Amino acid sequence: MLELRNLSYGVEGKDILKNVNLTIDDGKFIVITGPNGGGKSTLAKIIAGILTPSEGQILFNGEDITSLSITERAKLGISFAFQQPVRFKGVTVKDLINLAAGEELSTAAACTYLSEVGLCARDYIEREVDASLSGGELKRIEIATVLARKTKLSLFDEPEAGIDLWSFKNLIEVFEGMRKEIKGSIIIISHQERILNIADEIIVIAGGELAKRGTAAEILPQLLEDADGSATTGCRFYREGE
Repeated sequence: MLELRNLSYGVEGKDILKNVNLTIDDGKFIVITGPNGGGKSTLAKIIAGILTPSEGQILFNGEDITSLSITERAKLGISFAFQQPVRFKGVTVKDLINLAAGEELSTAAACTYLSEVGLCARDYIEREVDASLSGGELKRIEIATVLARKTKLSLFDEPEAGIDLWSFKNLIEVFEGMRKEIKGSIIIISHQERILNIADEIIVIAGGELAKRGTAAEILPQLLEDADGSATTGCRFYREGE
């Protein structure tokens, strides 16, 4: 279980997050949405340990992890997938998947994870994770590493960014498969209707605060009531096919 208590974060006198209190039970599929600049990505990075809150506590399975580094949190079972994945010159895709899995996988086992995210494994397994890969390819490889880790909590910051339409449909299947297989909690930052639609709960962060929370059936119609989102959260939501 993840618990955020009175969490705040500010930069140069500006409040990005203000007194956020949130509990997420095990095995939940959560989508966090809201206006750009509202604090969504900041919240995810604080949970992962990339940023340190100005105030408040973060508890993971009853343990206070507020002061732990991103590496220490990773060891406890927290994964984070960046909106813009990092490139690693000299590191192959197979190296990266092995590192994520924490063991030396066979080529066939490593290739399975690439196949799950819609990549032809034989074309990628020995390639370096460098500038020769497109943003969409990097994003899918990063998601494959999260699958390989099988962590208790997986965080994704706008996983649909840079993904083409066919791959996006495949991505939905990947997340649905993760729910069944790993049985850990999944938190996704997204504006995409199809991702919002499969969530157990939707959390709206606006102005650095928790503005709404409820099931997809309760929250999604409110978010889509106005086509550009201006009447509800001040952000654009992407409908299926966009």
